[in-house]
Amino acid sequence: MEYLPPGFRFYPTEEELISFYLQHKLQGTRPQLDRVIPVVDIYDLEPSHLPQYSGEMCRGDPEQWFFFSARQEREARGGRPSRTTSFGYWKATGSPSFVRSSTNNQIIGMKKTMVFYSGRAPNGRKTNWKMNEYKQIIQPYSPNETPQVRVCMGLH
Repeated sequence: MEYLPPGFRFYPTEEELISFYLQHKLQGTRPQLDRVIPVVDIYDLEPSHLPQYSGEMCRGDPEQWFFFSARQEREARGGRPSRTTSFGYWKATGSPSFVRSSTNNQIIGMKKTMVFYSGRAPNGRKTNWKMNEYKQIIQPYSPNETPQVRVCMGLH
């Protein structure tokens, strides 16, 4: 994407992440968006390695990167998601929040904020790595209909 002018930054809103990027990923339309937000198993990587796997629009951005990440099998069977890596674990902080449509204020998604801890729980050491995980919520909401893919924004 060399045609972008100097100073251009890829900073989609939460609504755009869910209603455009994640929506097209879940529907299987616009496969070229994988160049912008690639599919990465973020739980196989150390957080400091995430920037090198970011999409073309985020390469060189020192602050944030975006990835599509598949739901883990454990979660797909109804269990809690495993966010453990070989280097540590991602731990949810605070309560999840809803993302609403700017046009009709309807809930379109959910955002979970996580912090990376190096080492093993419960004795891990908190790091400066953060991640926001977004999932789409289709109305009417049913907890049994969880999307197979999430969009994650890594922050440092």
